[in-house]
Amino acid sequence: MRAELLTSGRARFPLAERLRSPAGAPLGEVFSFLSGLYFRGKLTYARAFARPPAALEPGVLVITPHAGLFPADAPVTAADLRAAARVDIDVKNRRYRRPLEATAETVASLAGPACSVVLLGSVASPKYVDVLSAIFGDRLWFPIDFVGRGDMSRGGLMLRCARETLELEYVPVASAVSRHGPRPPKLPKLPRPTSV
Repeated sequence: MRAELLTSGRARFPLAERLRSPAGAPLGEVFSFLSGLYFRGKLTYARAFARPPAALEPGVLVITPHAGLFPADAPVTAADLRAAARVDIDVKNRRYRRPLEATAETVASLAGPACSVVLLGSVASPKYVDVLSAIFGDRLWFPIDFVGRGDMSRGGLMLRCARETLELEYVPVASAVSRHGPRPPKLPKLPRPTSV
């Protein structure tokens, strides 16, 4: 529904107009609009804590359905978004898997053997982990606090951590005893800001 709103020729809000323009709009902004809190949390957190080698600056990459790993600040158009929507995110789908493998191999080569990669996507499902683990091996890490949390809880957690400049603890995906677990307690509500 949000994708149709964003790509509609009748939409007049700034992001939709930029997406329809030849120059496009930044991928991170587009995905934040489409996914809401969860992706906004990932993007804000990644921008706050990414420390990539110079060859991978700025170092925040997004997994796309049709083009593999793509820089969050790279422009995309409405045509790109429609192309992505036609590809099912499934490890058995070559149209999804092959671009992800190719771009991950490029990242692994540019990053070098001493650089770890932090996955802020779902680690409970094979759709990302199976492909990325095969390429990055024990250099693929994830926040241990993700275990048992749903998308919205992870998004809220990452926004709070970025706001408080508190980086999460990471563990290697390959050595994690479990990427599934009981649901942790809900995050406490943030106090409302007061106005004077």
